[in-house]
Amino acid sequence: MRTIKTLAAVAMTFAVLSSAAYAIEPIPGSITYNGQPRSKLTKAPIGSTFEHLFRDSFGDRYVETYRIAPDRSLQLLSRHKIDIFER
Repeated sequence: MRTIKTLAAVAMTFAVLSSAAYAIEPIPGSITYNGQPRSKLTKAPIGSTFEHLFRDSFGDRYVETYRIAPDRSLQLLSRHKIDIFER
């Protein structure tokens, strides 16, 4: 019984650590780059998502997807670089 509890604890620890390793960090141009915005999105429903299109200092274009958290902060879900030379 002790072995099962130990294995369960190790598995849970691994799951928590591995998910944090893949968190997307904001880059210059992201809405949350310098922290959360001062204004809160009060009319948007919690859990709703929206996209943000921007260019970085090198001229590369990106699309980010954000979700509105229950505390009205923004969670960065994904970022994709737009390649203008796609075939």
